[in-house]
Amino acid sequence: MTLLDSVAPLRSRLQESSTAWASPDPESLYCLALSHVPRLGPALLRRLLMHFGCFEAAWEAPTTALLEVDGIGLLLAEAIATVRQQHQPEALWEQHQRQNPHFLLWTDPAYPRLLREIPTPPPVLYYRGNLDLIQPPLDAVAIGVVGTRDPSPYGRRWTGKLSGAIAQAGYTVISGLAYGVDTEAHQACLEARGKTVAVLGTGVNVIYPPQNRALYEAILEQGGLILSEQPSGTQPDRGSFPARNRIIAGLSRALLVTEAPGRSGALITAHLANEFCRDVYILPNSLDNPKAAGCLSLIQQGAQPILGSGHLLDWLRQLPPLDPQSPPLMPSAVPSQEVEEAIADLSPEQAQVYALLSDQPISKDDIVEQSGLDFHQVQIHLTHLEILGLAEVLPSDLCQRC
Repeated sequence: MTLLDSVAPLRSRLQESSTAWASPDPESLYCLALSHVPRLGPALLRRLLMHFGCFEAAWEAPTTALLEVDGIGLLLAEAIATVRQQHQPEALWEQHQRQNPHFLLWTDPAYPRLLREIPTPPPVLYYRGNLDLIQPPLDAVAIGVVGTRDPSPYGRRWTGKLSGAIAQAGYTVISGLAYGVDTEAHQACLEARGKTVAVLGTGVNVIYPPQNRALYEAILEQGGLILSEQPSGTQPDRGSFPARNRIIAGLSRALLVTEAPGRSGALITAHLANEFCRDVYILPNSLDNPKAAGCLSLIQQGAQPILGSGHLLDWLRQLPPLDPQSPPLMPSAVPSQEVEEAIADLSPEQAQVYALLSDQPISKDDIVEQSGLDFHQVQIHLTHLEILGLAEVLPSDLCQRC
């Protein structure tokens, strides 16, 4: 009997139900309303909450008071005022619920505790399927598996072997439904009759790549879960996938990277997992294989090479138990002294990217041009700055300083 077999189902309210949000509490109402403000992301929402004490007060605050919040300039304050003039929170809620019947907010006790503790948890989390997989106690056995979209035969074979072994041992496999390693991980888990979570960079009703439709449907049919921070209908966008990676890392107790070249989105996930104090494991490979260069570089950052399925499971069994006391419903603010220390600890390249940011949005392409760094490096540095609460990554590849 696996861990999944031995756990009784959790509260029925955590399953898909279009009536779960019939009567929202005020904080949920105003949290959702503020999440509709363009360019107002997780870090700035957190600052609003800590400044005003509750989302209702933030929603009703005059523009002059909004300008007192670090990171909110005149353009963003005016954007908040515009949304308030055009929408009533109750009407926004009803419209949002019709379009997105299954979602969780920061303010909901059912919001995943592992995701709540990262620096920039998604204010709204959309889902289809079995929410039990990211709730206690099953969240304690969630393992991320990521890698390149174009793995070698060796990478495919071992991704399947390891993911199948993880699933057979009762762990939940978390990945991103992308080509390559993600696909192999999900498929191997399903073949082992295990449970898997797919975190999308699109809306939960938009399957990308479309060739994975059968896999998407099989995940739901077999009691898995589809997650996204993007509302229904959101199409693929280059900037949404690196942001998606923080959700994979945040939900995972540990992360396995089976094959990744030197410039891979999987490395962003691994860096984030390190920042979130998750264990990172890599599948060793040949120095002659360029598709393994990224994995091998992770060893220098403390990743643990694994020597087969049994070795990996031995490491997973040593994961410390989760604290039974859940983190607070909302993330805490970063003290100003810690912010100053974080800026002082930036690497030269990170400091260079940070210096190019201001309270006015700038495109990542402009940062690439002005810094002389390549796009992949800029993406990694921006992700690091966002984790520290120093930057806000916006839609359409824009970003600004917090």
